[in-house]
Amino acid sequence: MPRPDQPPRRFPEMDRLTFFLVLLHVHKALGGDRFWDTTIQLAETVNLECVHPLLFNLTQIEWFRLDTTKKESIAIFHPDYGEEIRAPYVGRVDLVKSPSAPTYRVLSIRNASEADVGFYSCLLDTFPYGSWEKVIQVVPSDRFEEAMSPNSYVVSETGKNVTLTYELQMNGSMQQVTWEKIQSRQIDLLTRCNLSHGKSDTSRYGRQILSTCGQGMRRSTIVLPRVTASDSGLYRCLFQASTGENETFVFRLTVTDDKTANHYVLFTAGGAVLLLLFVILIATVIVIVYNRRQKRCQCKEPQEAKSKASNNYRSPPFASQQSSGAGEDVYVNFPTFSRRPKARV
Repeated sequence: MPRPDQPPRRFPEMDRLTFFLVLLHVHKALGGDRFWDTTIQLAETVNLECVHPLLFNLTQIEWFRLDTTKKESIAIFHPDYGEEIRAPYVGRVDLVKSPSAPTYRVLSIRNASEADVGFYSCLLDTFPYGSWEKVIQVVPSDRFEEAMSPNSYVVSETGKNVTLTYELQMNGSMQQVTWEKIQSRQIDLLTRCNLSHGKSDTSRYGRQILSTCGQGMRRSTIVLPRVTASDSGLYRCLFQASTGENETFVFRLTVTDDKTANHYVLFTAGGAVLLLLFVILIATVIVIVYNRRQKRCQCKEPQEAKSKASNNYRSPPFASQQSSGAGEDVYVNFPTFSRRPKARV
């Protein structure tokens, strides 16, 4: 042990490097390189919901506002000891019951403005599995992605397992692939796979999602076990390259009960049959009209030929003129010649 009068030791080079890496990690955790689990469009009331996918026994949940240099506590909730809202947010936020999990709470921000845009996080303490954190990003309306048209439609009954698969079409290596659920004012990240290392991030979505992840894979699959009506919506698969190129495919999932599914199938089949009958009817009418026109053209040709032949046998024009003027006097001018007697020799 060094004596008090000795100067303190300098950190070894390895300790300095470790300290620098720790600072860099903290900066990324609080800075702009942060990954989000849910993106919400700014509205008059913003609801931040955090529900563990497996609904573990909740012991405590706390919400934070994340800035580039700090992590500010907003509110905390304990099932036995109640709730506490921090002083700067009293009167601006409420804790309401989660519609999907009554033992959980949703942080509701009233009269939200541009000042509330940014990153938030909720930290769940569960027993016996420990802590679980989710990052939520609030963005202005002009930065929120608009609704997109689906590329494929999937219909399933309630309680079934739904599998969504997409295979990359473009050439070249990809950096990552993500699956998202797109809603009118909210986008939830379902899974993210790093294709360079073949590792995926743990899903913070509020229900269980099974997915595939492998190094350099070009075919991605997610499975939604025992779907319900709340699982209906748009699901987007996004392949991204380090060069900025990407490829997107969107599924439209509709979850119905048995009766509605049968009605949907009958409606689809009936619509297809009606469309086919309509096409056949139009084709028949076109054929009938075409045949009638052909017959008319064929009938007109002999009549025109007969009329031309009859015209050829008509009397010449001068004959008709004579007959037409038979009752009229005709005057002809002849030259007059003088008749003189010949001289006799």
